[in-house]
This record gives sequence, C-alpha cells and structure tokens, in this order.
Amino acid sequence: MKKILVITYYWPPAGGPGVQRWLKFVKYLPDFGIEPHVYIPENPTYPLQDDKLIKNVSENTIIVKNKIFEPYGLASIFSKNKAKKISSGIIPNQKKQSVIEKFLLWVRGNLFIPDARVFWVKPSVRYLKDYLKEHQIDTVITTGPPHSLHLIGLQLKKEVKMNWLTDFRDPWTTIGYHKQLKLSSWAAKKHKKLEQEVLQTCDAVIVTSENTKNEFLRITNKPIEVITNGYDVEKIIKKPLDSQFSLAHIGSFLSERNPQILWESLAELITENQLFATCFELKLMGAVSNEVLESISKYKLANYVNNKGYISHEEALQEQRCSQVLLLIEIDSEETKCIIPGKLFEYMVSERPIIAIGPQETDFERIIKSTNTGTFFNYQDKEALKNQILNYFNAYLENSLKTFPVGLQQYSRKSLTERLSKFLISEF
Repeated sequence: MKKILVITYYWPPAGGPGVQRWLKFVKYLPDFGIEPHVYIPENPTYPLQDDKLIKNVSENTIIVKNKIFEPYGLASIFSKNKAKKISSGIIPNQKKQSVIEKFLLWVRGNLFIPDARVFWVKPSVRYLKDYLKEHQIDTVITTGPPHSLHLIGLQLKKEVKMNWLTDFRDPWTTIGYHKQLKLSSWAAKKHKKLEQEVLQTCDAVIVTSENTKNEFLRITNKPIEVITNGYDVEKIIKKPLDSQFSLAHIGSFLSERNPQILWESLAELITENQLFATCFELKLMGAVSNEVLESISKYKLANYVNNKGYISHEEALQEQRCSQVLLLIEIDSEETKCIIPGKLFEYMVSERPIIAIGPQETDFERIIKSTNTGTFFNYQDKEALKNQILNYFNAYLENSLKTFPVGLQQYSRKSLTERLSKFLISEF
C-alpha cells in the first residue's frame, strides 16, 4: 500500500467542523490502497470537544503524537471565557469589543503568525524528518486551518525529499475573520508572503470550493483539485419529527451571520398568522454570539427560542433529521462566496428542506439548487424568504414537508475519498 503522512491539528476528541474531513478520509483511504499515518498534537487546547467522535477512529489508524505549546493558557489569564470564544471563532462586533477583546485579537493577529499553533512547527519538523525516513513515507499532506501546519510541510519540503500536498479547508488571507484580527501592515504582508510561499512550493493543492480554486490560481501554477466536504453513512437512533414547526440552526452563529431579514420575516409571520405563532419554534445548537441573541430579542422572538448550546456531532445528526426545516446562514461578503459549510452535506441527506441565506454567486447556492435540497436567498430577498417560510409551514400543516434530493452520491465521504486517492496516485 502507498503510505502517506497526514498532518492535522483537529482530531477526536476535538469537536466542531474541522475534525470531520480527515477523520473520514482516513477511514476510507485503506479501501483504495493507501495507508495513512496521522500526526496530531499530544496535548492540544481544543475550544470544542466531542468525546463521542473517538469511536469513529478506525482501530487500524496509525496515530503519531508530539507535544505542542499553545499560548491560550496565557490568554486566559486576562479572560478565560473571552479567550475561548475567540479561539472558537466567535469574534464580537467591532463596536462592542471590550479592551481585553481588542487586545487579544491584536495579539492573535500580530504576534502569532499565521496562528497560535506556530510553536508546533520546529519540534514537528525535527520529529517528522526521522519518522518519514524510518517508515519510508514519501508523501505528506498538511491540512489547515490552522495554516501554521502548512509551515511544517514547507520546512519538511526544504529538508527532505518528498511529495507535499496542501489541503485548504478554508482560505488563508481572504477568510472572513482575517480582517478582524487588527493586523498591522507588516503582519498582513507576512501572511501574504507565507501563503504565497506555501502555494508555490507544494506539489499540489486541494481546496473545498471552486471560488477558492480560482483565487489560488492567481497565486500558483501548481495542480489544484476541488474536493468538497461530504456526508457519511451514519448509524443514528432516529427521533420522531418535531411536533412544532421547528427551524433549526446547527453550528456556530457568528456575529456577522446575523440575518435581519430572517428575524423580520419571522416576526411578521408571528404577528400576521396566529396558527404560525402557536406552532413555531426556533432551535439553536452551537455557540451563539451575543449580537445574534440581541437581534432575536429585538424582534420579540426570544420566547420561541430553544437554545440547546453545543451538542455532539451524533446529537447534531439526530437534530438534523427531526427538525422541520434546517437553516444555513453565511456572512454577506465577497470573502464568504467560497465557503461551503461542512454541515450542508449532512443537511442534504436528512430529507429536511434547507433555507439558506448568503451572498450572491456562492458555491453552496449552486449545490443546494442542483441537488434539489432546499432554497437559497441573498440578503435582499426578504419577501421571497418570508413567502418560502410560509410555504414550508403550509406543507408542515398538511404533513407533506420533505425533500426529494438528486445526485447526492457524489458527496458521500467514500466517493470523495476515492477522488482523493486517484488525485494522489496521478500526481505522485
């Protein structure tokens, strides 16, 4: 079997979306003649944990661990809660940031480049040089964010004869939160320089969307393959459909993902339709920013909210299948057109209709429409959104609310892993 080394920060018991992609690739790669060795931190500081994911790691997976130093312990001296929120991606609205939050963001953006895991680079290179030689591995894959893991690959490439594939689950310098890090001009240039060096030094690149591929084609002439995230066949205890007309949002509800048109539409429907007001429920699962909660209260929706907080991935899958309608919200900006939320693919196989809100010409709009799994609206489509919610509500009353998807097999984790294996074999 062909041997590869996968360098990843997120691995069970890490929770959140970052862990799923390579957990599933590693699960299926042996089926296609590839033996993965997985290099992970021995003592990571995960902002979210999901112990139930440990059982999804194959017993045959070869795990390699090495200690990491992370400065989040130092940041928590100032405020443990604020440091944890920032590390999990919940960045407060700029106008409402406290002095401590501004300071932590400045430190994160200017002192730890490209991110706070940068201290893992040198010890990892020292350790992995011998490991690659000892186990006769000639192909290394680095996956980010955190993008400091690509610097491990960059340095190994300079010191060891090997093939190097970079996997970008998200963009680097154009991701939405990047401009919120209060970067100095020097720090911004450093990020750009490192991004360019990584993309021009590696042998090939994997990205999760066409928009990211087009962005990177302006930086490098290396082969770029689009392999999206996907869904896996999961054995989940099925719960009965919610008796209420539930709209469910699963995952982090960031400050910038605050869809005023959704809150306005729901508030108007509650006022105009007594039956809707009686049946409606808004389910929130995951970290929710204060700005989102304040907007919900502003539109007098707080009494309709069932805020479950962070739940395990297994529970999230259950909630996707028992909720009446699933919400997918993305930030309204040019930078987020390339973002395809990982939960989209699990949403698509839940047989529950999706209401998606985001910027025009996004990659996930195309996927939702081509698979017939829901409806998409931009931030100017309030009346259309309101009418669609009402249409779904009427179907709920008639007990006919469900989807009829097409073409989902291409997004199964096993099919995507087969594409990855073919790309690895063709390039290396």
